[in-house]
Amino acid sequence: MKADSQLQADVMSELDWEPSVDSADIGVAVVDGVVTLNGYVKSYAQKLAAERAARRVGGVKAIAEELKVRFASDAKTADHEIAKRIVDMFAWNSQIPDDKLQVKVEHGWVTLTGEAAWHYQSREAERVASLVSGVTGVSNLIKLVSKVNAGDVRSRIQSALERQADLDSKAITVGVDGTKVTLGGHVGAWFERQAAERAAWAAPGVTQVVDRIAVY
Repeated sequence: MKADSQLQADVMSELDWEPSVDSADIGVAVVDGVVTLNGYVKSYAQKLAAERAARRVGGVKAIAEELKVRFASDAKTADHEIAKRIVDMFAWNSQIPDDKLQVKVEHGWVTLTGEAAWHYQSREAERVASLVSGVTGVSNLIKLVSKVNAGDVRSRIQSALERQADLDSKAITVGVDGTKVTLGGHVGAWFERQAAERAAWAAPGVTQVVDRIAVY
């Protein structure tokens, strides 16, 4: 009697060998000799052919056939198609470090893992993934690997404020705790506070900004 793992491999090989079946979107699961076929085929004829191919394999006790017919003009929403589309879009986007990120898709839900040096890279990857047809949600587990430097954050805030007006950035305090930045002090207008916060987010490794800057 064949082990389920061997039976699964045999059924997948038979589907690959059958010329009338495109097995790229067919999944095979085996439990106690019962074979479950799931996924998509391009026609009803392929659906029947896939079932016949599975029945030819020795050791198959029964077949649970859950294949769906999806025509070429239908939206491509299989998990592996979603994943490939996301990977391609990452490669085209210069803001995303695609060589350091991994994409997992399960029932339309996307999980992003890997490393990025900048907060905006992580957010851009999440935004791009959410745009792909068939995506039902995104879990962003990308880690920021750069160490936050208080002096760098303070310098970026000062530069940001000086670009907009002749302001005294020394009135703003910067506290760093791991990857968390806390801004304090005071400014004379809301746009100045927003500029300081954006500058803090622009620093490598920052995952959280607490803005306690007073406006008066």
